[in-house]
Amino acid sequence: MGPKRQHPLSGELFQKTLTELINPEHPLVKLASLIDWKVFETQWAGFFPSNTGRPATPPRLIAGLLYLQHTFALSDEALIWTWVENPYWHTTFHEL
Repeated sequence: MGPKRQHPLSGELFQKTLTELINPEHPLVKLASLIDWKVFETQWAGFFPSNTGRPATPPRLIAGLLYLQHTFALSDEALIWTWVENPYWHTTFHEL
């Protein structure tokens, strides 16, 4: 008798990850694969410290949001509202 089959956790039977739902040919997905994110992680890490409380925002997310804000000429508020509603923005510029 082999190992027991692992069953999905309760409530996760039909859930897919966001990366499974998006089109890998989308321009933002392609762009994200071309960017060297390590540069932002190493060069910008000191700009976003977190000494107490909530962990610091990842430099990759900051760089991605600044890019999107500039590209689409969005205000700070419009940027956040669009980021919340657009799955391509999540998967492209936020490490999942």
